[in-house]
Amino acid sequence: MKFPTNFGLVMVTLGLMLISSPLAECGAFGLKVNLRNPFSKQNSKPTKTSETPAQSPAAGLAPAPSPFSSYPWTPSGSGLVVGFYNDKCDSNVEVIIEFLVEQEFKKDPTILPALLRLQFHDCFVHGCDASILVDGPSTEKTAEANLSVRGYEFIERLKAALESECPGVVSCADIIAVATKVLIKLGGGLDYPVETGRKDGLVSNAADVQLPNPSMTVDEAAAVFAAKNFTLEEMVVLLGYHAVGIAHCNFFQDRLYQGTAQFDSEMDPSLVRQLKQTCPQSPITNNTTPLNQDSTNNNTLNNRFYGELLGNRGLLAVDQALSRDPASSTIVTKLSQNRALFDIRTAQVMIKLQAVEVLIGDQGGIRKTCGNIN
Repeated sequence: MKFPTNFGLVMVTLGLMLISSPLAECGAFGLKVNLRNPFSKQNSKPTKTSETPAQSPAAGLAPAPSPFSSYPWTPSGSGLVVGFYNDKCDSNVEVIIEFLVEQEFKKDPTILPALLRLQFHDCFVHGCDASILVDGPSTEKTAEANLSVRGYEFIERLKAALESECPGVVSCADIIAVATKVLIKLGGGLDYPVETGRKDGLVSNAADVQLPNPSMTVDEAAAVFAAKNFTLEEMVVLLGYHAVGIAHCNFFQDRLYQGTAQFDSEMDPSLVRQLKQTCPQSPITNNTTPLNQDSTNNNTLNNRFYGELLGNRGLLAVDQALSRDPASSTIVTKLSQNRALFDIRTAQVMIKLQAVEVLIGDQGGIRKTCGNIN
């Protein structure tokens, strides 16, 4: 059963109304609710009811289709599985994460691009093992490419909540993956079946951080992605997550001004004038602007980002190059013209990203706190 988005609020309300009874019926959802633990998996099992469809409070409403059965999901083949924690914790791990992520997203929608970036930066260094979360003077977190990454404190709060429910069971790597999946859904993407079973890494070194450079050519970027077993098309799809988020001036400023090595004479002139106000050549600033310059975008994952690239309105050189290089321009065009294709491919490729070089079984470990290796 798929819980409604306000599931956590419903559970709390029931607890206040029926605190004198540890077990109560919730007819609206057909659930038997354990009020001592609103996230108990007992709450996720529908009870039999004598109501006929005509008598149901929801009669006349077509049931929502399962998002997992409507699209061609393919297992990553990494050893991860959907529902890994189903028999490992009395509480529903993914429901807890979803509830807390939804609350955070309401307060700060920018947590969506923040965790997308954190997930990518983690997976491209030693795989998806939460090594980016480790504290220390020379860990991945301290690498120059990761200095502006954020979301660490939020992941740590999720970890604390799960440790209180089932200590030593849920990995920080899985928390990142599930939280990112929930945020993608909240940001307008598809609700794909997240795979779990990752272990946390035991190594985290700043010197190991080698990530794609925003000034790379398509060929250079494709070589970096190919090293992680991604095709050119999959790289174009992953860079489509730049539909949300911001960029600092230093990542694209040289593209605005003649006489610089990266000056882009083809950039939309109206965008150049606008960006020069945000990023003056002198004095140098650390201002930011949305990666997606589509004025209708509001922190939403959609394919209009590719249309911006086709209109020469891309901020990062590597993004803009996708629409100009013959090897990738056709892919950009197809994605810009087909929202359904964009939704499906971004979900499928995210499943693949979240399975990069994962640690499973006896590999790695489960941290007590995400910032410290046990």
